Amino acid sequence: MSKFPELFTIPLAQGVDNAMDWLLMNWAGLFDFIGFIILKVVLAFEGLFLFVPWFVIILLVGFAGWKLVGNLKTGILFMGFLLVIGLFGYWDLSMQTLALVIASVLFALLVGLPLGIVMARSDRAENIFKPILDAMQTMPSFVYLIPALMFFGMGKVPAMFATIIYAVPPVIRLTNVGIRTVDVEAVEAAKAFGATKKQILFDVQLPLAKPSIMVGINQTTMMALAMVVIGSMIGAKGLGMEVLLAIGRIEVGRGFEAGISIVFLAVIIDRITHSLSVKKPKKQKKSEVTE
Repeated sequence: MSKFPELFTIPLAQGVDNAMDWLLMNWAGLFDFIGFIILKVVLAFEGLFLFVPWFVIILLVGFAGWKLVGNLKTGILFMGFLLVIGLFGYWDLSMQTLALVIASVLFALLVGLPLGIVMARSDRAENIFKPILDAMQTMPSFVYLIPALMFFGMGKVPAMFATIIYAVPPVIRLTNVGIRTVDVEAVEAAKAFGATKKQILFDVQLPLAKPSIMVGINQTTMMALAMVVIGSMIGAKGLGMEVLLAIGRIEVGRGFEAGISIVFLAVIIDRITHSLSVKKPKKQKKSEVTE
């Protein structure tokens, strides 16, 4: 009586396997097309980052840190971080990692922003998507590697596919929350002036929801970066592969250098994307101050 009865079981695993087999048999062409598009995009970003001279990228990141974050010291710190990554010998690998993250975030936004808008405009859609997003965010990240491998094999494409699925929930949630928390009076005022639903969405709700949406983009980017090491297990090159090799060979120093490089990239990306969600006070002109 102390053991759970084995007579009654739920054949969920068998059902999932049958569904995957059906998809592979009937939609193989679609997955090949998706994989082709994903690969072209990530290779384009990778080629761009490896083509641009290292010192140009360092200067651009420093300038972004200065102007976007609003602090010259921050820009200099970002430049120092990238310089240290280069001195570790991981410049090319860090650019591959950056290309993978940016391409993954781009696809995540293409999927997440429209879904977030749909959720915000329909209570029924919100009730349907909420439990799905809960499951996606609580599911162990390694589970996403299984369908990615089945659909696309080994390499960059399955790593990106798994990263997109893992990273997309925050931008969907926060787009929905941002639009729903827009001041009702602003929407009513737009309606009073004869604005259409499309005009209300693009001219009122999305601009006012921008801080929340940008926080979602920030979180999506950080979650994509968190998949770097896991994605390396199925063929994604970059800093994650260095960490994986260091674990396999028990090379503590090598793993520490690669890990520190990932942390530096994460800090730079986090600060820059977070600064886009913060409203900066407008500088007053000298004439206005004197008056």
